[in-house]
Amino acid sequence: MASEITMITLPPPAVDQAYIDVSALEAGHLRVPLDFIVAGSAPTDFMKCPSLAFSLSHSKNHTRLVFDLGVRRDLEAYPPSVQSFLNKTILVDVKQDVAESLVKGGLPPEQVDAVIVSHLHWDHVGDPTPFTKAKFLVGGACRDILTSGYPVNSESGILANSIPVERAQFLTAFEFCTSIGPFPRAFDYFGDGSMYIIDAPGHLPGHVVVFARTSADGAWILLGGDAAHDFRLITGEKEVAYSVDVCGHVTCAHVDKEIAVDTIRRIGMLLKIPRVQVLIAHDYVWYETNKGGPAFLPGVIPPL
Repeated sequence: MASEITMITLPPPAVDQAYIDVSALEAGHLRVPLDFIVAGSAPTDFMKCPSLAFSLSHSKNHTRLVFDLGVRRDLEAYPPSVQSFLNKTILVDVKQDVAESLVKGGLPPEQVDAVIVSHLHWDHVGDPTPFTKAKFLVGGACRDILTSGYPVNSESGILANSIPVERAQFLTAFEFCTSIGPFPRAFDYFGDGSMYIIDAPGHLPGHVVVFARTSADGAWILLGGDAAHDFRLITGEKEVAYSVDVCGHVTCAHVDKEIAVDTIRRIGMLLKIPRVQVLIAHDYVWYETNKGGPAFLPGVIPPL
């Protein structure tokens, strides 16, 4: 693996290179059993973490995007299976949702041009209704998940109206036609090398992440969604939790652990490249260091 890492390079900036200003958004908080996330954790260990979302702004054309929508305030709007799961397993606290965070930062949700949703889990889809003009971008596999979502399937944990399908772009191999760094399937969204949407499989079908330049001279950030739920999985300090009970029930945060681990490995390669930040949705260490500070809208996460 070491030899593979040394071969990883990123495209150098062009003359007058466009880039993306990235700002964190408050989007709710969770208390999650750590043994669901990190192998070897005790049943009494819990992770108190954010469910971060992000505001993205193109440096030249000033297109405004949002990556993920966090947790919605009205938990009763989630499917019954999610509400039952929350009552038994996870504590949720939403002092400020994404729309409120945007307004507080000076950007009304109706002025957002596009929303990129990493995947369709309840703590990332939030409430799409304030984004009245935005196009929604999701992985192609999300189409089938929505079609069989709640209430069509009463047992589904995915709302069929998680996103406005009439304004959605379902990204397929046609869009994921280039590669960048360790990622073989990438979509150069603006066509100028400023921001890539990356096919990042393993967690849930259709899972995507964002890889963006944060300066004109070579800084980058990877917004990893739920590719990993604890940063120590990316550094290799810990392993993904996985267990099978006597009835054959699998407990894992990812639909396909092997593929998820490969995605995590690829993201980890970025840590060896100068001036690249990696930030996942539930990074409690980053949050505790930066909460209430200039990394949150209207401020900008400083480039390395």
